[in-house]
Amino acid sequence: MKNLDLPNKIPVFPLSNFILFPKTTVPLNIFEPRYIDMINDSMQSNKMIGMIQPKTYSSKSSNPSLYEVGCLGKIITFQETDDGRYLIELKGLIRFKKIREIESINKYRILEVNFDEFVEDLNPEKEQLKFSDLELIFKDLKTLFEKKGFIINWKALEKQSLDETINALAMASPFSLEEKQILLESKNLDIRKNKISEILKTYTHDIYDNTTIQ
Repeated sequence: MKNLDLPNKIPVFPLSNFILFPKTTVPLNIFEPRYIDMINDSMQSNKMIGMIQPKTYSSKSSNPSLYEVGCLGKIITFQETDDGRYLIELKGLIRFKKIREIESINKYRILEVNFDEFVEDLNPEKEQLKFSDLELIFKDLKTLFEKKGFIINWKALEKQSLDETINALAMASPFSLEEKQILLESKNLDIRKNKISEILKTYTHDIYDNTTIQ
């Protein structure tokens, strides 16, 4: 993986309240014309696109400002539906830092990016944490997920590696856009685990006082 040819200019899919981590895979339903174009172009080149969060969500703005850090992904499965949508699976490769936006004739956005801060994402070794370290976090997460009506296959998660499990929970969590960005930007898995714990503490009062989580 360290010999991966990383592009310094990438098309990006700004998706609010959604993060992609290295070594995780997510399904995406592509239906907007500009992103159909982006996937077409990507499939004809390196099959890579960047996922990055807009700082605010607005249906009126087609070009909201973006966070500084996102994740490069590679399309590993591709299917076209009868109604013209694309169903893809995107595998996270490495996080990137935004340098600047590139002017383009394309309808989708293109960023110049740098990967230097996140080269360890390409390390095939799994970071080691014990499940015993995570039991309390998992307990509080389960409570929060249930409170929010989220359904998670916890038994399946526990069969994955710990980094896959933590990253999957971070991606699926009912945390805010800003909180998910904090998790994405966490340098390593241990820091990300601690950040999840800190964020959960802000929800604890609501969980145990049976009040509504806003």
